[in-house]
Order: sequence, then C-alpha cells, then structure tokens
Amino acid sequence: MRVLLVEDDPRFAAALTRALHRCGYEVEHVRTAAAALDASPGEAVLLGLPLPAGDGLEACRRLRARSEVAIIILSERGTERDRVTGLREGADDYLVRPFGIAELQARLDAVLRRIRPRAAGARTIGGLRVDLDGRIAYVNDVAIRLTPKEFTLLAALAREHGTVVPRERLHREVWQTSWEGKSRTLDVHISTLRTKIRPAAVLESVHAVGYRLRATGAPSPPGSGPGAVDATAENR
Repeated sequence: MRVLLVEDDPRFAAALTRALHRCGYEVEHVRTAAAALDASPGEAVLLGLPLPAGDGLEACRRLRARSEVAIIILSERGTERDRVTGLREGADDYLVRPFGIAELQARLDAVLRRIRPRAAGARTIGGLRVDLDGRIAYVNDVAIRLTPKEFTLLAALAREHGTVVPRERLHREVWQTSWEGKSRTLDVHISTLRTKIRPAAVLESVHAVGYRLRATGAPSPPGSGPGAVDATAENR
C-alpha cells in the first residue's frame, strides 16, 4: 500500500517512515500542504498537524473534495474540539500523538475497510481475474474453487497486487485477529492459493514481512517493500 505522509518535522517523519516501511508500506513524504496537494495521494494520507502557515485543515478539506482517499490526521492537539473540527473538514480518523505503530496500522486498516467496498469490482493480475463483488476467481477465464477464507485472503492480496501486504494485516482482514503465535494457518492458506492460481499469477514471500501477488513473468518491483523476497516461494 502506498501512503502519503504530510509532516513538517523531519525527525518525526523519518522515524514514522522507517516504521511504516518495516510494516510493508510505501511512503512518500512531503512537508507542506501545497506539496501534499500536488502529490499523488496513494491509498491513504497521514496528515500531520499543525503545518506551516496553518493550512493543514485547508489541505484536508481540498483533498476530501477531490478524492475518496483515506485521510488520518496525526496531531499533538487532542481536545474534543480539535478532533471534531478535523473530522468535519474531511478526515476519516484522528490520532493524537504520541501513538504506537500498531495502533496506526489498525486505524489504517479500519478506514480502508470502510472505503474499499465503494470500489470493489474486479482485479486482473496477468491471467488471474478476481471478481470482488461475485467472490469468484478465474485462472485464464476458468473459475477456480476456493473456500471462503481462501477467497478473502486472495481478495486482500489482489487489491494491492504488486506491493507487499504485511502478515499482521492479512490476519486481521481474514481471521479478524492480529495474533499469530506459532500458528501456520496463514502459511497453509498461502501454499494452497499458490497451487490454485498457477500458472496465471505468483505469490511471493517477503521474509519477516508478508506476501506479494504479481502476474507470472512480471518483475518484482524494486523497493516495493522491506526484506528480501524468498526466491523459493513459488516452488513450495
């Protein structure tokens, strides 16, 4: 997932960017509201307030007017009035500093769950087509049989195909839990999906981070997520 971070504090921005990279996010950082309005917002905007010239809320308002992108305000100001104002100006959520990366991830997931049903449709990855509305997947135009959990997992990967989806997020979206422990449930489902979607698409393991879905023959995007790709993943 690609995230636009709007933050004028370089030290805070650098620390947050590193943490998000470790969780599998691509991050573009800008420091001003004007730069935020000129940048591609990706799937989510993390809007740090206040911004220089006090134009952070105006940027929020303008981003919302032209896009359905998820917007989460990150602010040191946590009064009820501040939170209500931010939400009324178009933010989907409001997070008060300091906060942990796990809470930010959970809020990102929750906001995106609310937004994504508006743009379900289908995703095509090489010879794989995933019909998100009909909950049917096709390999080279032939429907494949998937369990409900397998389809939910495939849909989560298909929505962000080409980028790394963290293991924790997959656990939350598919099993409504972030706790893995020693469970290999996710790995077993991934292994089964690899077999079912061949030869149309590939499921790559990114060590200690998560999984990436891409078309067969398509190169792994450089820098699309932290960690080294497990070269043996396709042959398991």
